[in-house]
Amino acid sequence: QVQLVESGGGSVQAGGSLRLSCAASGRTFDSFLMSWFRQAPGKQREWLAMIGWNSGSASYAESVKGRFIISRDAAKSTVYLQVNNLRRKDTAVYYCAAADARTWTGGEYDYWGQGTQVTVSS
Repeated sequence: QVQLVESGGGSVQAGGSLRLSCAASGRTFDSFLMSWFRQAPGKQREWLAMIGWNSGSASYAESVKGRFIISRDAAKSTVYLQVNNLRRKDTAVYYCAAADARTWTGGEYDYWGQGTQVTVSS
């Protein structure tokens, strides 16, 4: 079955960095768009970044542009989110999600991971 498994979260001090990973398995993702989201306690889920699996073309939310970098390693079937200069407000559960670009209309994603917790302390 299709699985997206996130890892790399943890507790860091403000100003620190982490590299989050999303290992994708169970099918080919060549036609997929891969996104990272986060959800902080009591807040709505927030889209952060997206990358085309084949194209490598990336886009970012304004709130993280310049601090977060999305990338993918097709050989390892893994998508990454490098999160830099972390702030307390970045504390959240970070999720990756996949949408088939051939059918995606900008709404629901086809697959979701279980999330990885990032906690930033001052």
